[in-house]
Amino acid sequence: MNITVYSTPTCPWCTRVKDYLKYKEINFNEVNVASDRDGAMEMIRKSGQRGVPVVDIDGTIIVGFDQAAIDNAIK
Repeated sequence: MNITVYSTPTCPWCTRVKDYLKYKEINFNEVNVASDRDGAMEMIRKSGQRGVPVVDIDGTIIVGFDQAAIDNAIK
């Protein structure tokens, strides 16, 4: 399973997403869109969103901290 979390250091919902994935013992890649312009452009291209968090789980895009959608995508 390939998971990428697009986030910023000051975003509380980003922290919730990352903490939830850690709690579930799921590995993920983190892209800090505040300092990684290419990562930010990739996030916008994938999701159409400029806000964070955006989670890409094997091509399934989840905007915000949607625990039910995350659980469904990682099954």
